[in-house]
Amino acid sequence: MSDAELDLGHFRSKLYALRRELSETAATSKAAAAVVELDQSRIGRLSRMDAMQGQAMSAEMEHRRKQHLEDVERALDRLEQGNYGFCASCGEPIAAARLDFEPTITICIGCASAQENA
Repeated sequence: MSDAELDLGHFRSKLYALRRELSETAATSKAAAAVVELDQSRIGRLSRMDAMQGQAMSAEMEHRRKQHLEDVERALDRLEQGNYGFCASCGEPIAAARLDFEPTITICIGCASAQENA
């Protein structure tokens, strides 16, 4: 796959698969993020602390999953609008290998490096 001509069908399939995977994960993560019951007669203090820590971790994972799903939707929008694969900062094409690694990426490696060093 050359950088000059992206295989948009490949990236469309990849983005749809990623969206499906993230959507399927939503159902299982909701149960883990449920409110921890604080009835001291039913579970011990350490078990409650473990449950609360697990709940906090699950809530953060759910937040990240939703953010990634939004990124996928924006990438699909860019694909439909014809500007997928172009850097949002400089407008140059993003390397196909970079998009293959993370198809929701919006900036080229040069702009990403410049942002990190700024």
